[in-house]
Order: sequence, then structure tokens, then C-alpha cells
Amino acid sequence: MTIQLPTGNGGFKAYEPREEPFAATPGTPFTSRTVFSAAHVVADPFADTTPDSPAAVDWDATLAFRRHLWSHGLGVAEAMDTAQRGMGLDWAGAAELIRRSAAEAKSVGGLIACGVGTDQLTGPATLDEVRAAYEEQLALVEESGAQAILMASRALAAAAKSPEDYLEVYGHLLRQATEPVVLHWLGPMFDPALEGYWGSSDLDAATDTFLQVIAAHPDKVDGIKVSLLEARREIDIRRRLPQGVRCYTGDDFNYPELIAGDDQGFSHALLGIFDPLGPLAAEAVRVLDTGDAKGFRELLDPTVELSRHLFQAPTRFYKTGVVFLAWLAGHQSHFTMVGGLQSARSLPHFARAYELADGLGLFPDPKLAEERMKNLLSLYGVTQ
Repeated sequence: MTIQLPTGNGGFKAYEPREEPFAATPGTPFTSRTVFSAAHVVADPFADTTPDSPAAVDWDATLAFRRHLWSHGLGVAEAMDTAQRGMGLDWAGAAELIRRSAAEAKSVGGLIACGVGTDQLTGPATLDEVRAAYEEQLALVEESGAQAILMASRALAAAAKSPEDYLEVYGHLLRQATEPVVLHWLGPMFDPALEGYWGSSDLDAATDTFLQVIAAHPDKVDGIKVSLLEARREIDIRRRLPQGVRCYTGDDFNYPELIAGDDQGFSHALLGIFDPLGPLAAEAVRVLDTGDAKGFRELLDPTVELSRHLFQAPTRFYKTGVVFLAWLAGHQSHFTMVGGLQSARSLPHFARAYELADGLGLFPDPKLAEERMKNLLSLYGVTQ
């Protein structure tokens, strides 16, 4: 049996779906790398909402997906941009997500880290207001028992006048943190409002400021997450980190080589693409745990084409593809997103995502995925 998929140029191609999924089994945490999946949220499809309404979340399905990730040994990076922070999920929704997920992690023994930002600020803010917003969120994450990830702040990017403003704000927060945090540098391809972060659009100058923050407080920085989609820059930053500070790659284009590393070091991982790749990525890291870097690359390298497709420009809409694949995989009963973001990608984009994911064996039930893909096609007027 074949399925007719649109090619994007007005034509169609016949695709024969895979019959068996990739064989992956749940397992214990990893030994060679610390690996987080930034997880998506499942919307409540029956809520009467508008794109401007507060997010309506299906909490049961959202937490079930986190248990799925934990069952494979992955950590969960919660309330990050993959969870649509600033793109449908406001601070009130994120706070509830953090509380619920942290409690769930505690009950199952899962690793969790949560995003700390300033998204309760809805207009222009002073540096003092930015600090206070960060402090409120940091306190909530620490009270929940989760590790904190200090996310890049749109409000700080707008309020800061110089690199020194970043040094002051981050220094203040790190002195307050009770446990070491992860610092997150999210590039403007993920969020255009973060252009010029760390006080400069020159990435070399911005890198120097970023490293100054870490060098001044190495005991308060567990690691950094770099999401710039430049492998060489991440490697350069990784080699300049103080002893004991980890690099968590956030590079959804080059993650296999960065995690595998070289003779001078390697990156851990905190990746949005590990939401749809969870079981396969976990299997690859377990192979790496045995010292088999070649086997690790043989498993993970073929996934890069799918990741580059999902994260193609405008990169910030990668969440749509992530949720689409979760629906096809049976992790949720519908393809609805908070903020109506399911409309952010085209039908040919979905078709190619389906084809690539199916080819990797990512769908536990390939027949279900095929049926759901055909249902989506029919909504667009495609008959099989």
C-alpha cells in the first residue's frame, strides 16, 4: 500500500510506509552523557480558546509524554521554547507546568530542569524589573525541586544598553541561586527578539561577555546550553569553559558530531529534536556509553535530515513539526496546539516530515501514523 504525498511543486509522489518501527526499549539513565529532551505541551482540543487566550493544556497527556521520555532514560527540560514559552504559553501556564512536571519527576525518579525567564513582563521594563521577574521564576523552580535553566530574556535584550548590563543582571542571579544553574544562549533564529544578546550582534564579542559571566561564577554554573546552530562556535566555547562547567548542545543541525565529541572534549545535550527522537536518541547514547562512537553516529546521523527539516527557517516554528510527529506517533489524540500554532507549517512540510520520520521508524504503530497522515491529507482535499 502506498500513500500519495504532496511534493510542494503542485505534484504528488507515491510513498510506501514502513511496516515495522525502530526497535527501542526503555532503559536506565546514561553514563557517558547527560541528555535532556526539551518537551512540548499537549493542548486541550476541547477548550473554547482564541490565539490570544491563555493556554489550555491537556495535563494528563502532557505529563504522560514526560513519563515516556523518562522511561527511556532521558531528562526533561521543562518550560523551554519547545513548550511554546512566549509562543502560546504564558508565565501562568509555564508556572503550572513546572509545578506539575517537577512533582511528576519526583514521583518517578526522573531528571528535570526548568526554564527561568521574564515572560511575566508584558511591556517595556527596566533592568530592576527584569531582575525581579527572573527572581520570581527562579524561586518557583528552586521551590519545586528542579534544576534552573536561566533562559535568554526578551525584556533584558530590550532593556540592556551594554554588555555590562548583562554582567550585572546575570551576576546578581547567580549569586542568588542556591544550586548551580544552566545558562541558555538562544540565538535570534529561534527568537528574533534576542538579536544582539550579551550586548552585541558580533558573536565574537557576545561570546566574550557570555564567558565572562561564567568565569566570574564557575561554582554557580552547572553548564551552558548553546543554540546558535554553529558547530564550530559551540566547540570553541566548549574549549574555553572553566573546568567542571558542561556544554549542553542545543544545536539541532549538528548534534551527532557535537555529542560524540573529539580528542579535546564533547557536548552533553539539551535538544528540542530529542522530543520526537526520544527512544532512538536514547538507544544511540547507550551505544555511546559502551565507547562505540561509530555505532552512535550510525544510529544518530540519519536523523539529522529530519531535524534540519523541522528546524528550517523560520526556525521558531519547529514546535509545529514536533507536535505533528507526536500526534502521528500516538502520544496525543489530536493535532491541536496552544495558540493555534498547528497552522504554522504547510502541508508539503508535514508530508516530508512524515516521510522522514517514518523512514527512521519513529512511529510505534506505523499503521496508525499512516491513517492519521491520510486523515490530514483529506482535510486539505487530497484523495488517496
